[in-house]
Amino acid sequence: MSLIGSATAVAAQRIQFPQIDAPAAPALKPAALPGAAGAPGTASADFGAVFEKMVSAVDAKQADAAATTRAVLMGDNAQLHQSVIAMQEASVAFQLMVEVRNKVVEGYQELMRMPV
Repeated sequence: MSLIGSATAVAAQRIQFPQIDAPAAPALKPAALPGAAGAPGTASADFGAVFEKMVSAVDAKQADAAATTRAVLMGDNAQLHQSVIAMQEASVAFQLMVEVRNKVVEGYQELMRMPV
């Protein structure tokens, strides 16, 4: 399955990810951009916080999947289908995070290629 197919499957299944507190729309005014008067560095700090929350949410999903799988292997009261679902959720969340990172890096590289 391609990554686009994975993203479509995630949208179709409506997997619930932990809520990430994104800045409200008024925070996206031009005055909040880095280098703008009044709020230097605000937008980059907000993006860093959002990305950090996304990484910790993916880490939590992977830890939950590992714990559920361990419980199944040890013969605890966990069920196999719950383990498989948790592993797939962690996998899709990780793929999404990698794609977001790739797009951010691609955007940065494109900006660096622009003549000044």
